Amino acid sequence: MKTRINLFLSFILLAIVPYSCGIYSFTGASVPPGTETFQINYFTNEAGNRPGSTIEPGLDQEFTIALQDLLLNQTNLNLVKTGGHLVYEGEITQYSISPTTSTSNNTASQNRLTMGVNVRYTNTKREEDSFEKRFSFFYDFDANKQLFDIKAEANELIFERITQDIFNASLAKW
Repeated sequence: MKTRINLFLSFILLAIVPYSCGIYSFTGASVPPGTETFQINYFTNEAGNRPGSTIEPGLDQEFTIALQDLLLNQTNLNLVKTGGHLVYEGEITQYSISPTTSTSNNTASQNRLTMGVNVRYTNTKREEDSFEKRFSFFYDFDANKQLFDIKAEANELIFERITQDIFNASLAKW
């Protein structure tokens, strides 16, 4: 008899727990009720307009796709071209290399690649959650290497960090 009651209670718990989480997901996203779509407008590369920034062809497209992929993988929202409930847009404002440490001969021993992105997030379901913020991250590398040598690895790490920060600010509320 006791086993039957335990089995019944276990069944009830398993039936109720997934619904009690409401609008939260296992990734930490807090999506307002009725939100089904997101839209990511093309992030333009304005970094070349900033002194000291490097012009990197294709950076804008790669970053836009990285943000789309993250949201597709971490939410159950659908990507749309227009009319999204959540809209992300902005521009890459910085993509620059600067020395971080030097040798006794006053030459750089390590460089830092920094990327900055200005993001405008519009939540059509909860306007108070909308914002405009700047996000940035960096990648340190040996001064003997060129951007070409480290670009793939650096961009992957930088994109991962910046897109996760955007996700956290917009949907995880961190």
